Amino acid sequence: MTAPNTSLPSLFDADFFADPYAAYARLRAKGGVHLVAAPDGAPIWLVLRERDVRAGLSDPRLSVNKAHSTRGYRGFSLPPALDANLLNMDDSDHLRLRRLVSKAFTPRRVEQLRTAIEATAGRLADALVPGETNDLAALYANPLPVTVIGDLLDVPAADRAPFSSWVGTMIAPDHPAQVAEAVSAIHDFLSGLVAARRRTPGDDLLSALITARDEGDKLSEDELVSLAFLILMAGAENAQHVITSGVLTLLQHPQHLQELKADFRLLPDAVEEILRYAHPNQMAIRRFTLEDFEIDSTVIPKGETVMLCLGSAHRDPARYPDADRFDIHREDKAHLAMGYGLHYCLGAALARTEVQTALAALLHRFPRLRLAVPPNELRWRSSWRSRALRELPVIVD
Repeated sequence: MTAPNTSLPSLFDADFFADPYAAYARLRAKGGVHLVAAPDGAPIWLVLRERDVRAGLSDPRLSVNKAHSTRGYRGFSLPPALDANLLNMDDSDHLRLRRLVSKAFTPRRVEQLRTAIEATAGRLADALVPGETNDLAALYANPLPVTVIGDLLDVPAADRAPFSSWVGTMIAPDHPAQVAEAVSAIHDFLSGLVAARRRTPGDDLLSALITARDEGDKLSEDELVSLAFLILMAGAENAQHVITSGVLTLLQHPQHLQELKADFRLLPDAVEEILRYAHPNQMAIRRFTLEDFEIDSTVIPKGETVMLCLGSAHRDPARYPDADRFDIHREDKAHLAMGYGLHYCLGAALARTEVQTALAALLHRFPRLRLAVPPNELRWRSSWRSRALRELPVIVD
């Protein structure tokens, strides 16, 4: 483990995990950029204001390639077969890989998947037990996107839940040793999946990527496995937690919930506000300065690690009036939950469809859905990068 850097202020304490948005507000009042210690002690430059976060997401002087870190970036380490993915590539390499998979996630292709997504949501919702406590995360929100993305890559059904569990452990481990264990399990699983699909190709996205690797030589072997990793990880992880956070947010705002149940045409706007107000990702993927870089009158030296704080940007009152208020009628619906610029989320259309479908299926079937425990008893996972519920106990009626 890395020893904590005691010379830098630490933001990520118990108060932060209880309410990160209050911590962001306190820091924003002092300035838009702060040098702080990450939980592992690594120095990071935290960018908090919406205008600066939005600009930073598309600025080519901020690279996602870890080779440009001069301080020795100390995030969790991935083997090359998982690390050669879109999140770590700039410019031409990023675009080359993105073009290979973009057709699978166009709005038109996602619309063709809607019927299957609705069927999966309906099946999972019908399996909930009326009158009893159900963990909506484990029984509904988690398996829905795992099923959808698993079908796209034709992942064996028995392997989907374990993969999702490994990813959750990698992002928010209970103890540091679990990270290496989870990464090893993910690596072994994906390498085996690619090998099996190469022997017996099918009509699925992974087979198409293997064809690009083997016939067109557009993908290295590491890029192939890394793409499978990214598609499965991002396709399941974020949508799961947006669904649970969205349900919780609506239950805590009954007036908006009643309006939504009375008019489901409001659902797309409600989902956009959920993405702003309660998206799990607190930070964008880390970036590294390619030169001395000025943000909000602060000069960040070349080679430093920059964290663009999405959670803070989405609660910045300079952009969003009454930013801490959840409002499905908010006029400014723009947000950064799906990224911005070159790294805009490839699966944005799919994620929106999944969340809208998940909420609609629940609210249609269970108009008296309610929490089974007081909100202060809900457990959140302890990750400074992602704020997500460990479980969501509800009573369906």
